[in-house]
Amino acid sequence: MSARTDRSGRQPVARHGILRSPNPFVQILTVLGAVVVIAVLSVSAVGAYAVWDAARAVSDAGVSIGSDEEALPPTIGEIEGGVNMLIVGTDSCEGANAALSTACMAEDTEGERNDVTLLVHISDSPRRVTVVSFPRDMIVPIPACTGEDGTEYSAMSGQMLNVSYMYGGLACSVATIKSLTGIDIQYAAATRWSGVIAMSDAIGGVDVCVADDISDSHTGLNLTAGTHTLQGVEALQFLRIRHGIGDGSDLGRISNQQQFMSSMVRKLQSDGVLSNPATLFSLATTAVKQVNDKEIVLSKGLANPQRMVQIAMAVRSVPYSDIVFVQYPTVYAEGGGRVLPVTSAADVLFEALAANQPLQLNGSTSDGYGTEVVGEATAPTTATPAPTDSATPDAAATEAPAPAATETPVQLPASITGQTAAQVTCTVAQQ
Repeated sequence: MSARTDRSGRQPVARHGILRSPNPFVQILTVLGAVVVIAVLSVSAVGAYAVWDAARAVSDAGVSIGSDEEALPPTIGEIEGGVNMLIVGTDSCEGANAALSTACMAEDTEGERNDVTLLVHISDSPRRVTVVSFPRDMIVPIPACTGEDGTEYSAMSGQMLNVSYMYGGLACSVATIKSLTGIDIQYAAATRWSGVIAMSDAIGGVDVCVADDISDSHTGLNLTAGTHTLQGVEALQFLRIRHGIGDGSDLGRISNQQQFMSSMVRKLQSDGVLSNPATLFSLATTAVKQVNDKEIVLSKGLANPQRMVQIAMAVRSVPYSDIVFVQYPTVYAEGGGRVLPVTSAADVLFEALAANQPLQLNGSTSDGYGTEVVGEATAPTTATPAPTDSATPDAAATEAPAPAATETPVQLPASITGQTAAQVTCTVAQQ
């Protein structure tokens, strides 16, 4: 078969070398980043109506995941209770995505898979955010699902996680993770490669750190040691690289993606993104366009600007130390080609989330030796204006607030690797 040529001149991104490789994200942060954007614009006067009116168009495109049909309250405010949201990255070869993959160009593809799967948990008060990454090659039961074309797929006792999207779309991936974790998932979103590129461009890039020179022929990414601001195709390559970092596994790639997401959180909170109307408008309109172009898919409950605002208002001030990125614990299956879930360790994590307890990481940042901690991020500060000469300070208002009650964090098993947004990590080259 003849290979497709990339007329755009962009460097193709290999799906998995020869196998498929995961599409990022991407975070809470292609979709949740857009959520924060819409929230900030909606509670400010600048551009609010224009963004709101444009965002209403995405509602009709939402897909049902079975648990998101709730009626919205008539006013905008912080969402009540906790939130569980699934975000997946898919490896579509449709449209502009075909030019981003050597496998697509060689027509060596089958279906569209969720190669990145993230569960975003936002706790009730006090607010905390935990993002759980699930390895694409983890062998899990897949429940019976109905595809978007109406095809019925029987339940399977053990398949790689990333086939769930191919068999039943976003709803099937939600059902699979719900079955594995016992967590009720109210909202979900999926993004393709081009969606990731568009959002990274709109935000102006994300700073990443590499401890050593990286050169990977599978993705085409070449970086020298140091800090780089990545966007567009280069950001996508960084999120998908595995052969050039750590032990060359998908587990190492997950930690690389967690470094990217942590850095993106810090940029959204502290680098002026949320106070720049032009950047905010660009992010919001880019997100809406990606939904309309079907590069981002939202569940019905999330495809509503009012709900986006409510979720965003719940997370926009969460401290770095309470934004935790972890990998679902696994062990290698016999032969080493796939991984199996370690549910006993995972139960500790999900029980802590259900009880809204703080988490204490005790493992390394990477199950695949992909990153190392190099520093601690400083939380952004908000300047307090000095009182005017005519103002008399109110003693009650200036009195120091009572310290919050100290909570004992849950000690996570060392098999649960990850990092907080407060930890600055660097990617380690493959040895």
